[in-house]
Amino acid sequence: MLIMKVLFITSTRLGDAILSTGLLEHLHQEHPKARVTVVCGPLPKSIFEGFPNVETIIPLKKEKHHAHWVKLWKRVAGTKWDQVIDLRNSAVSRLIRAKQRHIFGPHIDQSRHKVEQAAKVMGLHHIPEPTLYFTPEQQAFADALMPDGKTVIGIGPSANWIGKTWPPENFIEVIQWMTSSAGPFPDACVAVFAAPGEEAQAKPVLESVPKDRQVDGIAKGNPAEVAACLARCNFYVGNDSGLMHAAAAARVPTVGVFGPSYPHLYAPFGAHTAYA
Repeated sequence: MLIMKVLFITSTRLGDAILSTGLLEHLHQEHPKARVTVVCGPLPKSIFEGFPNVETIIPLKKEKHHAHWVKLWKRVAGTKWDQVIDLRNSAVSRLIRAKQRHIFGPHIDQSRHKVEQAAKVMGLHHIPEPTLYFTPEQQAFADALMPDGKTVIGIGPSANWIGKTWPPENFIEVIQWMTSSAGPFPDACVAVFAAPGEEAQAKPVLESVPKDRQVDGIAKGNPAEVAACLARCNFYVGNDSGLMHAAAAARVPTVGVFGPSYPHLYAPFGAHTAYA
């Protein structure tokens, strides 16, 4: 029996890559024996490692004069693909052999949420929600970091742009209310997450929590390991970032805090999410 081969070209950015995972889940449900090759940036690579239908991951690092696309074409041109799904609108997807091509382009309404845009690329009538799977190693990382059997609030107080960053004192105030006797999660543990280089934004928030309830996820783990930790949280609140999308994709009740960014495009997606 012939195995369906799919080339899936997605974003170099963590948040956008996570928002595209609903398409992989759709493929998994519709074609459970299909084997998918994912092309993404080096940062989100780990996010795709746990997917049961992903056979190969090609981390595409940008190079001068678009040399990275040439290298990719050389690597994938020898395969006859059953489907190509290209969210980057690259020339590669047009220059290889494929029975079906689903390519992002000007026909997509770019005023809609990114998840809705991805669904339209494949011509879907429903909108598959972003979804994450984790490897045993990623789950083991979460086992080691997260407290077992306790209520945990996840906090993401950092972002890659200062304009998207809510002041630490605001997060501290929210945590104090949420974990108070009158709050929704009295005496809950608080897990604070941030990427390397964002420690200054996150440490004051962590240090505001009593030591016996602190969970230090600052500058620890790769994106999928952190996402596996987020999946253990009972609630998550954080800035507009890849962490926010990871929490939402892990089906954790999620509130995203937005500044002068684009919630109509990047709000956390799903009925279990909200933004402010």
